[in-house]
Amino acid sequence: MAEQEQIKPLAPAAFHARSDDEEALSMQLKLKKRKYIQCCGCISALLLIQAVIVLVLFFTVFWIQDPRIRLNSITIQGLEFLSNESLWTDVNVTLLADVSVKNPNVATFKFNNSTMLIYYGGKVVGEGNNLQGNAKARRTLRRNVTVEIVPKKILAVPSLTSDITSGALNISSSTIISGRVKIMNIFKKNIVVKFNCSMTYYRVSGGDFHGERCRPELYV
Repeated sequence: MAEQEQIKPLAPAAFHARSDDEEALSMQLKLKKRKYIQCCGCISALLLIQAVIVLVLFFTVFWIQDPRIRLNSITIQGLEFLSNESLWTDVNVTLLADVSVKNPNVATFKFNNSTMLIYYGGKVVGEGNNLQGNAKARRTLRRNVTVEIVPKKILAVPSLTSDITSGALNISSSTIISGRVKIMNIFKKNIVVKFNCSMTYYRVSGGDFHGERCRPELYV
């Protein structure tokens, strides 16, 4: 009986100690896994927000639009007629155009390659290519363009005599401007803007011709 009383059950205590350690380790792994999932979720949310912001900016602020051209006024200098309604051919006839370039973008529109053609009777009677400059962001740049008119080409138009008799000359112009808009060295676009307009010059007292405002025909 004495030998049987000296035997003590130690095994269950050791089993409980190992179970507590395993449970604590499992809890730590679960906490780490939860933190890892939360961290990945935050990073994914931030990336998604940044992507949405970039898309919104691209289609609103950074969306590159075509500038607009406007001819404010056109003045013909040196257009002189003889008593028989013929045109002097030994004088220099020039056309002075006041041109506005409106830039709706958030970056400067730089252009140095432009052409302006003057038509009368469906034929080119003058050409100018001295329009260049930098239209600042969301500003309007005004420039004067001088076009040399060839009197002999005007005389070659069959309707010249009848137009002079009626006291009205119908003149049209075609302007093409090539340039580039660059935003933060990321968004770049080469732009070609075209503008056609027509106007009528009326003969007043003294034989001079004065034109009305140039009416736009087409924006591209």
